Amino acid sequence: MNIPNLIKNDSGLAPYASVIAERIKKIILKEKDLCGDNYLENVANGHLYYGLHKYPDCWFFREKAPFAKAIYFVGDFSGWKTSEKYRMNRINQWDWELKIPAHVLKHGDLYKLIIKWDGGEGERIPAYCRRVVQDTDTKIFSAQVWEPPTKYQWKHTHIKTPDYPLIYEAHTGMSSEEEKVATFDEFRKNVLPRIADAGYNMIQLMAIQEHPYYGSFGYQVSSFFAPSSRFGNPDQLKQLIDEAHGLNIGVIMDIVHSHSVSNEQEGLSRFDGTTDLYFYQGEKGFHSLWNSRCFDYGKNTVLAFLLSNCKYWLEEFRFDGFRFDGVTSMMYYDHGLGRNFTDYSCYFDGTQDDNAIVYLALANKLLHKLNPDVVTIAEDVSGMPGLAAPHADGGIGFDYRMAMGVADFWIKTIVEKPDEMWNTGDIYYELCRKRKDEKTISYAESHDQAMVGDKTIIFRLVDSEMYYSMNVFCENLVIDRGIALHKIIRLASIATAGNGYLNFMGNEFGHPEWIDFPREGNKWSYKYSRRQWSLRDDTNLRYRFLAEFDKAMIALARQENFFQYEPFALSINNEAQVLIFKRGDTVFFFNFNPNESFTDYAIEIDRGYYKIILNSDSPAFNGFDRIDDSYPYPTHVYRKQHLLKVYIPSRTAFVMKKIE
Repeated sequence: MNIPNLIKNDSGLAPYASVIAERIKKIILKEKDLCGDNYLENVANGHLYYGLHKYPDCWFFREKAPFAKAIYFVGDFSGWKTSEKYRMNRINQWDWELKIPAHVLKHGDLYKLIIKWDGGEGERIPAYCRRVVQDTDTKIFSAQVWEPPTKYQWKHTHIKTPDYPLIYEAHTGMSSEEEKVATFDEFRKNVLPRIADAGYNMIQLMAIQEHPYYGSFGYQVSSFFAPSSRFGNPDQLKQLIDEAHGLNIGVIMDIVHSHSVSNEQEGLSRFDGTTDLYFYQGEKGFHSLWNSRCFDYGKNTVLAFLLSNCKYWLEEFRFDGFRFDGVTSMMYYDHGLGRNFTDYSCYFDGTQDDNAIVYLALANKLLHKLNPDVVTIAEDVSGMPGLAAPHADGGIGFDYRMAMGVADFWIKTIVEKPDEMWNTGDIYYELCRKRKDEKTISYAESHDQAMVGDKTIIFRLVDSEMYYSMNVFCENLVIDRGIALHKIIRLASIATAGNGYLNFMGNEFGHPEWIDFPREGNKWSYKYSRRQWSLRDDTNLRYRFLAEFDKAMIALARQENFFQYEPFALSINNEAQVLIFKRGDTVFFFNFNPNESFTDYAIEIDRGYYKIILNSDSPAFNGFDRIDDSYPYPTHVYRKQHLLKVYIPSRTAFVMKKIE
């Protein structure tokens, strides 16, 4: 048996070689079974066949509903009544078709399906529908004909995706300061320039696929091919992406293939009267925690549907990549709930859904065939080995995995340990703990830590003092501590990041409070589902200092390109709470000590002169100006060692670079 590089690179996987080999075999066999004599990219063309399509002299509508007894196409054109004239024709065991005269439908018309089955019937939104809108009064969703007189004209070509993504995670709807749902146009005009100014090279857009409940954060998808109409229309989404490309910023879509909303009228559940057209039969087809439906990844029809969905968003909207949500939930029959993944046996004990793993491998293969520069990121908390390893090495093929443990570590440290007990050895180990054969995206906090019921880093650090003491005229030790640690934590996270970094919208300037979408429990208020940009812009408040530090930090990452080097520890001093390491010519200094500063702190380093290029203690970042940034620091020889001696103030981080 040929031993894949996945095992060669990690001898701990050797006992599971047969399981890994079987997975590789399943991926190969499923692609052959799915494609036959065809190609994977051609199997993913369902969106070009199913749904509503305009031809010069007519419309064609096709739908997959094998257990339906009759399907009627209804809408504005029929007075929402069923008519034999618009009864669909079964063309094979699976598919139905209807030819509609060109004059019957026009751009903007609303329509649905009435599907009848043995023992019942129901209104349904077509599975491949590209445009869904909600009536403002009745709150009912309907499909909408989207065939504007002129197609959107792209102004910019695809960008070359960055080698090291610096991702700005964003939600369109909550991006306005006003208490409302913001639009694609408002995001493009008001937020996109902020992202460009902050220096991020990629945006991760959340909640793109249509979802009935706004408060689900976009994770309860009903119409997989339809951009959420609450933010605008498809052309407005295209313009947002197009203008981002014009700024040389890539756009990643947060894609949800881990489950589907359980709603029947809006979603795919019981689409043709059966519960398992798209989903597993019985209890396996329901996610108990999320109250949603679980796809049956073993069915070729489901694979074709999801692969078509990947291709559609990539080609129709020119997304540069995808962050696959809920990958852990997909890969384990118990969805990973309540499990501690403590050793390798947890990944190969038979509780894994190999159908889902095969799908993820095929999705990655398809996307990289269609666009070799595409970026794919897996959101996985389990640590499945090989998830972000290439297919050729025996992996599943994601480009990156989210380093989700970093954010958990910071929260645990802040909550459970007083400042005096922060252990620099533990910090360095946890931040650098990654698989060597996989690329990762690190973050100090994402949207998860900002949700109601949790707390952002800044809110955990300063709590209620944020309401009273964030102005520049107020001296407050709690705020001073919070601002100092907020900067240090973020710099430590990006400085140790494997291959990229992520930040959620507004967290860079310490956005106050939590995210709480409108719901019955808060009287459907939008007060906490917005971003208060004015706080960042107000020169009388300290938020701007955090924003400026984040901007300088991102600029440093881009200029020095330190991701290409592995961190190398120069000093891990648990007693002093000092951590120093280098990446290439860039040297990072951290003093987590809340009380003690250190004069002439010496480290062995390459001979030369070093200059500070980023300093969290700078007045520009609301620091105390205890270090001379302009001074070139020379090394000194001591017992044949080249030593660099520096002053490291308490609760400070700074970065130096060798200049000669």
